[in-house]
Amino acid sequence: MKSSQNKIALIGNPNSGKSTLFNQLTGLRQKTGNFPGVTVEKKFGTLRYTSPDGKQADATLIDLPGIYSIYPKSRDEQVVVDILANPQHPDYPDAVIVVVDASNLQRNLLLFTEIADLGLPIVLALNMLDVAESMNLQVNAVQLAMPFAVPVVRINARTGEGVPNLKEAINRVLGQEQVAMSYFLDPLETQEGLVEEVKKTYALENNYLAMQYVCQHDEFTFLNRPERQQLDELIEKYSFDKTDFLTHETITRYERLRPIVQKAQTVKGAIDQPAWTRRLDRFLLHPIWGYVAFLFVLLVIFQAVFAWAQYPMDMLDMATAEAIDWTKKTLPEGVLNDLLTDGLMAGIGGVIIFIPQIAFLFGLVGLLEESGYMARVMVIMDKLMRKFGLNGRSVVPLISGVACAVPAIMTTRSINNPYERLLTILVTPLMSCSARLPIYTILIALVVPDETVLGILNLQGLVLLGLYLLGLVGALASAWLFSLFIPRREPSYFILEMPTYKLPRWSHIGYIMFDSVKSFVLEAGKIIVAISIILWVLASYGPGDRMDVAAEQALQTTSSASASIQEAAVASARLEASYAGHFGRFIEPAIRPLGYDWKIGIALITSFAAREVFVGTMSTIYSIGAEASEDALTIRKRLQQERNPQTGGPMYTPAVSFSLLMFYVFAMMCMSTMAVVYRETHGWKWPIIQLIYTMFLAYGSAWATYQLLS
Repeated sequence: MKSSQNKIALIGNPNSGKSTLFNQLTGLRQKTGNFPGVTVEKKFGTLRYTSPDGKQADATLIDLPGIYSIYPKSRDEQVVVDILANPQHPDYPDAVIVVVDASNLQRNLLLFTEIADLGLPIVLALNMLDVAESMNLQVNAVQLAMPFAVPVVRINARTGEGVPNLKEAINRVLGQEQVAMSYFLDPLETQEGLVEEVKKTYALENNYLAMQYVCQHDEFTFLNRPERQQLDELIEKYSFDKTDFLTHETITRYERLRPIVQKAQTVKGAIDQPAWTRRLDRFLLHPIWGYVAFLFVLLVIFQAVFAWAQYPMDMLDMATAEAIDWTKKTLPEGVLNDLLTDGLMAGIGGVIIFIPQIAFLFGLVGLLEESGYMARVMVIMDKLMRKFGLNGRSVVPLISGVACAVPAIMTTRSINNPYERLLTILVTPLMSCSARLPIYTILIALVVPDETVLGILNLQGLVLLGLYLLGLVGALASAWLFSLFIPRREPSYFILEMPTYKLPRWSHIGYIMFDSVKSFVLEAGKIIVAISIILWVLASYGPGDRMDVAAEQALQTTSSASASIQEAAVASARLEASYAGHFGRFIEPAIRPLGYDWKIGIALITSFAAREVFVGTMSTIYSIGAEASEDALTIRKRLQQERNPQTGGPMYTPAVSFSLLMFYVFAMMCMSTMAVVYRETHGWKWPIIQLIYTMFLAYGSAWATYQLLS
């Protein structure tokens, strides 16, 4: 059932500024979710405007995937057509804002005319006028509005200029009856009999929508098999040729758009990209220097993540430790105190400490996207990707995988070739996502000195960059191996529109950072805290009286030692005899060749739910048995003080720490990723293959690393 609140769809070509306008119109009043029945992510938010009676009203603004026309080439584009062609869809809009790039007017208006022919109330938002002017183009909005008979609003999505006028135009069109533009529907006259019969059979009123049923019924998700078969019979009855019709339609639209664009657009001088854009592209798209520049950008990002985020991380880490210590001393001793401090607060500490690094990482990646540089990365990487069975569009999922593999795998829907899409899905989890970042940073800080190289490069940042590059190398090598066994059934091509360079809109960067932190805290954080509490229960209780017996034996063994040594021995013995200890001991023989003990084994088991749980698990394990009299201990100090019972030395030696780093570079260990791969590949075959080969890589590389360094 549709909501009583008006729905407004935001539609436009890729790189037209649609998503930037969405942020301007909604601010922080945004949410994310999936379109009903599919795993394509959607963003929707609240748009506030003034209604005709002068009162403030809210509408739901839906940011639909970018498309070039309503004839989709990929699965995420199909979502848009499924919504616009189905009035019963829960996201069917009451009005549409079509965002048009003024610097590429004719091509962008093709989509506008298709949407208008569907009969939806429509507003045309004329964006990127500053880019058009830099290319010696001037666009007259009034000259566009007259032939189209729709509101045309000049805007600048980056600065917010024209947004109040856009809201007024939205208010005018909401509630208008759906009237299709007849100017572009003449080609349907040759198919009048077919159109009328489809309209009668499916209770449609719009001629162009009826034609979409004819052309796209095999892709429409809302039609059942008998309905599709009936349309096939009508196509055969009227001898309809889809290819001829689509060719005729496209030619006709461009022919009728040409005089409109010529009248509305004034050319002053030669049309060209801005000079500084051309100069930058000569360097950033160079076959050698382009790769050097990309590597330098990555180096700066990971140096910044360590250098800038270190101070707030240390403050959060110490504040959490002191809060736990204060709570232990203040509350009465007992189960509730232990649960609150060693379970809940330790779990929360394992979440909030990484907020600064995640915010910096996502903010810097957003800066690359906002500036237009990310498209250049796709272009220069296309030639390299093809050697491994992929193409330039695979770069987007792989780079997105640095954030999270789940949405990254969803973005593979933009890859037209099924073969390249499958390869990209299979290797994307090897990219080091934000869930691995807490593990990387805590282990690197243990064994890599915090010092500079060449006076400016932080050694820890260099190691972090190396781990991310290692994930990329693993992904490319795995794609090449898979390409040897998975047959390619169709050729591949790579076409990309190159956006101009733009200064970033800092408020948009702020939204990206806020959303990434919120997602980490609310999504990953819930898992970490929940598992921390469960783990505390498993580590605090054991079968029968084994924990008490183990504690007594530990006291007898250390009877001549100091009180602090006795307390540590009792705590360790009780943990080993607990349910959690039994789990760790069960898998210890399998992980001992990697240098891991049963405590690390517990963390490996819990992190199968989500990788980021590892740090929270270690924090909880080493909090068990901690006394209130002790100094406040950070997570890092707890790991530094852990001793190897066999050698008496530090548990987290360089060999063990780097072995763990190698394990988590390649280990999949994410149930959410497996679930989305199952959805995208329609079966368990590929998720199981993916899990097996990543675990093989993880175990083998961790074993080799430990053997070499120990």
